[in-house]
Amino acid sequence: MTAVDAGAGAEVTAEPHVAHNYHPLPVNIARGDGAWVTDVEGKRYLDLLAAYSAVNFGHRHPALVAALTEQLGRVTLVSRAFQSDRLEPFAAALAKLAGKDMVLPMNTGAEAVETGIKVARAWGYRVKGIADGQARIIVAAGNFHGRTTTIVSFSDDEQARADFGPYTPGFDVVPYGDADAVAAAITEDTAAVLIEPIQGEGGVVIPPEGYLRRIREICDEKNVLFIADEIQSGLGRVGETFACDRESVVPDLYLLGKALGGGILPVSAVVGNADVLGVIRPGEHGSTFGGNPLAAAVGLRVVEMLESGEFQERARALGAHLAAGLEPLLGHGVTEVRIAGLWAGVDIDPAKGTGREIAEKLLDRGVLVKDTHGQTIRIAPPLVIRATELDWAVEQLKLVLGA
Repeated sequence: MTAVDAGAGAEVTAEPHVAHNYHPLPVNIARGDGAWVTDVEGKRYLDLLAAYSAVNFGHRHPALVAALTEQLGRVTLVSRAFQSDRLEPFAAALAKLAGKDMVLPMNTGAEAVETGIKVARAWGYRVKGIADGQARIIVAAGNFHGRTTTIVSFSDDEQARADFGPYTPGFDVVPYGDADAVAAAITEDTAAVLIEPIQGEGGVVIPPEGYLRRIREICDEKNVLFIADEIQSGLGRVGETFACDRESVVPDLYLLGKALGGGILPVSAVVGNADVLGVIRPGEHGSTFGGNPLAAAVGLRVVEMLESGEFQERARALGAHLAAGLEPLLGHGVTEVRIAGLWAGVDIDPAKGTGREIAEKLLDRGVLVKDTHGQTIRIAPPLVIRATELDWAVEQLKLVLGA
């Protein structure tokens, strides 16, 4: 979110009137096309960030622009008292893609997470029988699920958390990747385990093989919901429709967003079966803009594009190609590479600079990446990127590192 402060008659510009809640790279992007963006001065950049995987299908993908344009000629917004003719097809298609019964549409990823938390608590009280006000949710250290007050309450990132208390209770934090710690933390008051199948903001942190399967088993044994935050990892990014598919695991709730809007609109959703998601009663939860006709039209087209498996296959093939390009840099400015589909976390040797410094040097060479946690840069290009473009980007990284 940004806050704009402009006096009467003042011209609103990107700086200094926009208050950022992050540290943006010094580039003012004006246009996008495929895997490339252009700034206000006409310089082009290869986008290896894709708005944190929100632009999985590239900037201004023709099929998505067409869906949006067609809907603009019909109805763009209806009140919460009605639903458009686009909402039901979108919900049905997304439910089928996820193998679930129901979809609760929202707008942002954080809204989806907040919704998932409310669903888990309601299920805990109404189905499991947890005493009123006692429901707890297990989360993982190093998580990033959003920036609302409740969500930062269970974050261990002090930059996201400091000075925003008092914090919301009801969460137990365990080490990421440790299924035994999840099992040990469960009590009779535990309603759910909320996990990112891969921690994106943490630097594309991939858990040990079998971690997700074991969590599914533990949740089944203990009568606890398994909630998968697939907002960054889902919808083709990792070479599967969902990151949980990498271990053939189906959670009780999928939290989806980012790429669901096709890089055009903010669209998110919670997807689950009626015995879980159906605990929310009419009038108890909603959103003015959730499931609006424009969002539903674009979301439906995104789901249709994923149904063929083409983008999942591209992510697998291009991810393998990217891995082959990055691996020779190990020991030559790079200390570790983690790759899942077309999603990579690259740890930079401190002798070569911080992740931020490397990101800015790449920016000067026309490549957009983003740093995190000091020494890591993240690579998450649109799935429409070409192998030759990846090669060029890796070459720029090699030159920046002096490798």
